[in-house]
Amino acid sequence: MAEAEDNMLVDKAEYLTAGIHIGMKSCTPFMKKFVYKVREDGVAVFNLKMLDERLLTAAKFISGFSKIMVCSRKEAAGKGVTLFSKIIGAKPIAGRFPPGTLTNPSFKEFYEPDMVIVADPLVDEQAVKEAKKKRIPIVAICNTFNAARDLDLVIPMNNNGKKSLALAFWILSREVLKARGELKEGKFKMKIEDFGGDSGPAEETEGESGDENADANRTKPNRSGQ
Repeated sequence: MAEAEDNMLVDKAEYLTAGIHIGMKSCTPFMKKFVYKVREDGVAVFNLKMLDERLLTAAKFISGFSKIMVCSRKEAAGKGVTLFSKIIGAKPIAGRFPPGTLTNPSFKEFYEPDMVIVADPLVDEQAVKEAKKKRIPIVAICNTFNAARDLDLVIPMNNNGKKSLALAFWILSREVLKARGELKEGKFKMKIEDFGGDSGPAEETEGESGDENADANRTKPNRSGQ
C-alpha cells in the first residue's frame, strides 16, 4: 500500500480505488454536510478528508470500549465484520440480528455490550432499536441515504460496496489497535483483501444502488447532533 498523503490514514488513491467516496442519489439533511459535490448524474460524492477524519475519530472512540458487538445483515460486510471483530476482540453478528439479543435476558444468545457498531443503520435497524433501548452507544457506517437518528457517531461513506467496506474495516482494525497501544507503527500485517475486498476496480454500481431503501429511510426524522 502506498504511503498516506496529507496526514490521511491511507493514500487518497486507495480510497478512490475502493469507491469509498461514492454516495447515492438520495441524501438526507444530516448527511449533506459530508458531501463534497453532486455529480451530473445526481450521485453524491463524499468529502474524503471528512471521511478520513471520521474513521480516525471512530477508531479512537471504539478503542475505549472492551465489550463490543459488531453487526451487519449485508452480505458485502460479512467478512469484514467477522475479521474486524476477531482482531479487536468484539462479538460479531454477520447476518440476521436475532430479536432480543440485547434486551431479553432469557434469550440464549443474550449479550450486554458496552457499544454496538453497525454497517448500515437502516438494514441493521433491529440492532439499533435494541441498543437505543438499552442506552448503548452506537457507531454506524452511513451512506448519503441514511438518517442519523439514534446514532452516537456516524462514519460517512459508501456502505454498499465490498471494497469500500473492506477498506473501512481494515483501517478501523489497524487504528483501534494503535489507539489501544497494541500495535506499533507500520506493523499491521493484515491485507485489505482479507476483509472481503479485492484488487479490482471500484464498485461504483453498488454505491449507486438501493434508492428504494434511501427513500424509505429519508422519511425518518433526523434527531441527531453528531
